[in-house]
Amino acid sequence: MVSAGTISIEKATELVGEEVGVSKWRVVSQEMIDQFAAATDDHQFIHTDPERAARETPYGGTIAHGFLSLSLLSTMVFEAVPLLEGTSMGVNFGFERIRFLAPVRCGARIRARFVLAALNVRPSGIVEVNYDVSVEIENSLKPALTAQWLTLAMPDRSRDG
Repeated sequence: MVSAGTISIEKATELVGEEVGVSKWRVVSQEMIDQFAAATDDHQFIHTDPERAARETPYGGTIAHGFLSLSLLSTMVFEAVPLLEGTSMGVNFGFERIRFLAPVRCGARIRARFVLAALNVRPSGIVEVNYDVSVEIENSLKPALTAQWLTLAMPDRSRDG
């Protein structure tokens, strides 16, 4: 996977309030859903039993776990949003106002949009980076989810003498 390049903290600060990245479309396959079910021990039939889900739900088949769609933000941000120069890694700090607005049907394509909501450099050099994110479903009027994502970009200490 190739990241979206790098950007200076100063330039990123100028982009607060702007969309800073859109990920590639990705298919949410039954295999992906099943692997997530196995990893989280959430085997509810709406996710893992295509025949029963087609019979007993309004979705016509299985749907992805909401938390699967949320967890894909980690890979989608990497491919869509530039890394901050002088930082070595990003870590999750939390979420505000996560809303799951529409189901992601098996086989659907999703992508994420990232708006830089806030950026603050702490005295420690850690950079708080907050995004307003939405995960779109191809050909759907409603997004799969929206959230405020709080992240921390950690300073690159390998350059310290």
